[in-house]
Amino acid sequence: MKCYRFFFCLVICFALFLTGMLPRLSEAGLTSIKGLEKAEINSNEIYLGQIAKIRGDDQALVQRLKRIVIARAPLPGKSRRINENYIQLRLKQEKIDLSQIRLVAPKGIEAIRGFVEVKKEDINKVVTDFIYANIPWEREKVKIRDIRVRDRVILPKGKITYSVKPLKNSDFKGSVPLPLQFKVNGRFQKRILVTADIEVAAEVVVTKRPLRRYRRITEDDIEMREKNLAELPRNIIFDYEEVLGKRAKRNISANSVLRSDLIEFPPLVKRGDVVLVVAESGGLRITTLGMVKQREGRRGERIRVENIDSKKSLYGRVLDAKTVKVDF
Repeated sequence: MKCYRFFFCLVICFALFLTGMLPRLSEAGLTSIKGLEKAEINSNEIYLGQIAKIRGDDQALVQRLKRIVIARAPLPGKSRRINENYIQLRLKQEKIDLSQIRLVAPKGIEAIRGFVEVKKEDINKVVTDFIYANIPWEREKVKIRDIRVRDRVILPKGKITYSVKPLKNSDFKGSVPLPLQFKVNGRFQKRILVTADIEVAAEVVVTKRPLRRYRRITEDDIEMREKNLAELPRNIIFDYEEVLGKRAKRNISANSVLRSDLIEFPPLVKRGDVVLVVAESGGLRITTLGMVKQREGRRGERIRVENIDSKKSLYGRVLDAKTVKVDF
């Protein structure tokens, strides 16, 4: 009976051996590395412990194997396949005794880099909040018509932070490019250019009727109207009082938005006018009569005058219709 039981056990063990359910004697004490079919990677490097299950009695060796860098991780959302031969090569480079390792990864391992796609709605909110926090205009006068993002924003997983850095001399109207920078866990990852279309409503000075060249502008000639500043040049005039008393430098049609280059002060003096020439320094003041030698001069302009007594030419700035102040 004992011989029969022994023979029966021997048959069972042999059957298990043939089916692979019983470890082969040659593999006893080996550390096993079984590759996964797919593995998500959320770091810049691919570690062996991320793409394989590692088991063995020697825990120091197991931990060492888990920390071995197999390759650089692909970009977020991308993947790379790692085959068994490449893993063996990396183990050899790390001075691992392959006779103590049982590696199984016959079809290779697909390492997929984990990623997050930033939604357009989130980008729009970041850009909108930034614009309203930095515009030099009243918020109720500003409308953001569109925010355009050209490319998809794919980032690695982690804590995402945003920052917007406007280009120099941005006036926050019209088509405004805004660089948007992304960081993950405090490290820079990506920079994109977002374009925002911004309308700004403001009252500007507009002509009510045509103005002929050199016509002096009065209250009956102009009015205030609300316009979209994004459609206007930089040198438009917002102040009603800034226009009154000046004249048109050329013919201006009705319903025109007035600009600083379209109007000027009328000349206060012209060639042949006799003016009082004043020179001051400290408490000393000297005056004499002079004759204007230029075609015309406006307030603040530097013109040439001739001393009536000495016939000497002097240069000074026009103060009013009767006075020119020279440097002393």
